[in-house]
Amino acid sequence: MRTLLRPIQIRMISPMERPCHNDGGVTVHRPLISAPHMIVPRRTDVSTPVNVVLIGPPGCGKGTQAVRLAERHGIPHISTGEILRGAVRAGSELGRQVADTLVKGSLVSDDLMTDLVRERLAQPDTARGCVLDGFPRTVVQSRVLDGMMSAVLLIVMLIDVPDAEIVRRMGTRRVCDACRLTQSVSDALHPDSEPCPYCGGNLVRRPDDEPETVRHRLATYTASATPVIEHYRLRPSFAIVDGRQHSDKVAAAMAAHIESLITNP
Repeated sequence: MRTLLRPIQIRMISPMERPCHNDGGVTVHRPLISAPHMIVPRRTDVSTPVNVVLIGPPGCGKGTQAVRLAERHGIPHISTGEILRGAVRAGSELGRQVADTLVKGSLVSDDLMTDLVRERLAQPDTARGCVLDGFPRTVVQSRVLDGMMSAVLLIVMLIDVPDAEIVRRMGTRRVCDACRLTQSVSDALHPDSEPCPYCGGNLVRRPDDEPETVRHRLATYTASATPVIEHYRLRPSFAIVDGRQHSDKVAAAMAAHIESLITNP
């Protein structure tokens, strides 16, 4: 039985109408999907595998949405960091290569990263699909993934949030120096103006959340993500989701896109 969703608003904007937000000097045009607030039910029809790639800048909520998608479809959430840490913990030959690379402070090569992903995707829990978070990061990795997924539908979604909004969001994030809980504050301009509401400790801004650091990370993301987005953006299974919405609306828009693809292949 197919799960029925309440009608949601899907706003498709032609390539001539909407450029994406980036500071890298490259304009990419894609459809935009938005949705009103709704509760997304757990999917009960599991006959069609659901394989999803999520792309998005740091602070866009990609990790949160990856977990929600994985729970809804009963499939694993696979992140690049998880793959790397798992391989190192397992002590496999690939894991030892990764450990050596990380100790030297080098970037994990395309060949090594794709071998790790291929090994992870061979596990039984991916039979009904998976949510890939952080892979692929290069066009080379994208082409290899296409080969791995050649027999199934690969759904690629970009969570689009303007850089200024990312800087604002991450500027409100604080960590308590006592209980270590991460939380948001109302005053983004004064890093240490509020005490922790849970233990009274000092709320401090992490160095990674400083505005200039965030802008640098966004520039790095744009440089690496734009070629990958270009690789996928003309495919019918690609969509851009308006990440400025409430997280429930983002989840609803993603659910609508996936349902439209698996019910009308």
